[in-house]
Amino acid sequence: MSVKRRWRKSSFSAEDANCVAVAHGGEEVLVRDSKQPSGPTLAFTPDHWTHLLNHLAD
Repeated sequence: MSVKRRWRKSSFSAEDANCVAVAHGGEEVLVRDSKQPSGPTLAFTPDHWTHLLNHLAD
């Protein structure tokens, strides 16, 4: 069964800027290039995603 995801990108991103888009969905957090929505995605567990964000904020 296909799950419809709501992809988001930063409100600080310009329409034509190179950005990442993120979709939260239960067991995983997906990340993709906003310029290539049908391209590859990276999948993280929610715990790994939180760890990555905390590491980047330091």
